[in-house]
Amino acid sequence: MKDHLNVRVAVIKTGGKQYRVTEGERLSVEKLPKAVGEDVVFPEVLVLQEDEKVIMGSPHVAGATVQAKVLEQSRARKLLIFKKRRRKNYRRKNGHRQPFTVIEINQIKIA
Repeated sequence: MKDHLNVRVAVIKTGGKQYRVTEGERLSVEKLPKAVGEDVVFPEVLVLQEDEKVIMGSPHVAGATVQAKVLEQSRARKLLIFKKRRRKNYRRKNGHRQPFTVIEINQIKIA
């Protein structure tokens, strides 16, 4: 059974999105300019929770950071974009693969 004491939960902002993270969690975020195996620090912590204590940032929690490790750099499945105008002989087919980074949250720090 997992021990629920000192469980830290944070809401971080990266790539224009917000993510709710806990220590040991893996998630895919917008591409980060880091190599596989490198550490990355997210200084934009919006909300921090430790047990029942919640700290709301305005806009960020002062002195709080989230440390993570880059596990993988990859691209998503291809999305096909098809445009057509009927009776005008206009057809355009295009594809897109969004790059992303898989990270693992190592530590949520409070200064």
